[in-house]
Amino acid sequence: MNAHGTVFKYGDNVDTDVIIPARYLNSFDAKELASHAMVDIDPTFVERVKDGDIMVAGKNFGCGSSREHAPLALKTAGVACVIAKSYARIFYRNAINIGFAILECDAAADGINDGDEVKVDFDTGKIVDVTTGVEYQAEAFPPFMQNIIKEGGLVNYINHKKG
Repeated sequence: MNAHGTVFKYGDNVDTDVIIPARYLNSFDAKELASHAMVDIDPTFVERVKDGDIMVAGKNFGCGSSREHAPLALKTAGVACVIAKSYARIFYRNAINIGFAILECDAAADGINDGDEVKVDFDTGKIVDVTTGVEYQAEAFPPFMQNIIKEGGLVNYINHKKG
């Protein structure tokens, strides 16, 4: 599985209230949630993001409330993956549970700039900043976690295993 897109870069401690503000949580519709993603720190995000784009951030991405809506809003908005220095544990689990790819890589989080074109190989953890030519190495997920993401989340993975 691979991603190739333009980078949207943010700093440390991007919390779930920023990813999807609480005032929009009256809907369970993923497309409705996605239409408000990042609105408080990047009002034009949803107008600019395209399928396959990549988000890069600093430390503690997804901290705050333990809502599955946050990774769902980003995934539905078109973000293929997030590369960050670290994740809040609950965001990390929620992302895997819904089949949203995330990678941890300090060097990539520091070196990749907003607007860069980036390619990611989830099987190997290789990240290439096409704009600068610099390659980074994140730790790839173990195969069973890669399969959960490929299946679109834990529920789909379990249902597929049963069948």
